[in-house]
Amino acid sequence: MTTPPFIAVIGGGPAGLMAAEILSRSGMAVSVYDRMPSLARKFLMAGRGGLNITHSEPLERFLARYRPAEPRLLGAVRAFPPAQTVSWCEGLGEPTFVGSSGRVFPSSLKASPLLRAWLRRLESQGVTVALGHRWTGWDDRGRPTFVRADGSVIAAEPAATILALGGASWPRLGGDGSWTDPLAESGIPVAPLAPSNCGFVAALSDTIRQRHGGQPLKRIAVSFEGETVRGEAVLTTTGIEGGAVYALSAALREAIAAGGEALIHIDLRPDLRLDAVASKLSEPRGKRSFSTHLRRVLRLSPPAIALVREGLRSLAGDIASDPRRLAALIKAVPLRLTAPAPIDRAISSSGGVRFDAIDERFMLRARPGTFVAGEMLDWEAPTGGYLLQGCLATGAAAARGVLSWLAERQPSAAAAPAP
Repeated sequence: MTTPPFIAVIGGGPAGLMAAEILSRSGMAVSVYDRMPSLARKFLMAGRGGLNITHSEPLERFLARYRPAEPRLLGAVRAFPPAQTVSWCEGLGEPTFVGSSGRVFPSSLKASPLLRAWLRRLESQGVTVALGHRWTGWDDRGRPTFVRADGSVIAAEPAATILALGGASWPRLGGDGSWTDPLAESGIPVAPLAPSNCGFVAALSDTIRQRHGGQPLKRIAVSFEGETVRGEAVLTTTGIEGGAVYALSAALREAIAAGGEALIHIDLRPDLRLDAVASKLSEPRGKRSFSTHLRRVLRLSPPAIALVREGLRSLAGDIASDPRRLAALIKAVPLRLTAPAPIDRAISSSGGVRFDAIDERFMLRARPGTFVAGEMLDWEAPTGGYLLQGCLATGAAAARGVLSWLAERQPSAAAAPAP
């Protein structure tokens, strides 16, 4: 009986686990190595607020969310599209539904049931797991090396390796970006890691920081350079974060890198047109204070009113008594951003292994037999299902790449790629 090729998957997040699933289903002997005490910790954390597995929008619009990386990810996502993610999830016993925003969720809204079912499937397919194994690079024989929890060093001897070590956000959950050093030592080009889907340091007064840090801005719209995103945000003690900001984070980060700052505008009542806001502000104020008036006629929250007050200080004239000019401010409160929040507070990261370092099979040109998947690659995407979809799709693509490469080298040993 022929012994199946042994494949090492290094990194136990969604990209690595999807690669392991496809490879083991195709007859490979697969081991997943991870430095943490359990698998997919970031996946579990991301699902605490409601696990979003993908998005239901048309595929062409979906692909555009990957911005400059779209041409590089197009083949992988087309081969493993959102519809296949839904089928995969439902095949694990987790029915899905489409939310009002178009995002797709498992019916339980939780990551833990899905992960448990996934790990059971992998175990049934013969996948083994080595926890507490930190990848340190390659030895002089080209074998991947690991430091175990007890400090001992071992080397594996796989027929092929998939690196799926994640980015550098949420390092306490496993992805700390330490893999950049072994790759750099091997001459593999890596774009600098930077925060993505992150908050920003903003020019806020001490009053707002102290009184309103941690308070939400609900049902707002944030605009930057012609793009507007509706959602929510939170004022922090250093600036602003939240979904409406995360969606613009790539463009904001690039603008700050180029010019030192980025100016966003916040519409505090995006559901009302300018004329409607001005009309409401024209109602007699009587003895009500300015803040009480804004709260009563426009239902603005205390942090929203604080932003309006701060905006008034930057403008000339008595705008507070001019309904139309005040309405214009409420519809576009300016906020100057000066830096991204630290990467360890970001939801994801940009940068990573450059696409010109890999071939069409996601194999490193400098190290044949080693493939790369997931957030290790130089791409980013907004929240909304795009991140997980990209990880699953590139994990699947790297697995197919392994099977194709092995088939060329050992035609009798490698099975055809799993559907």
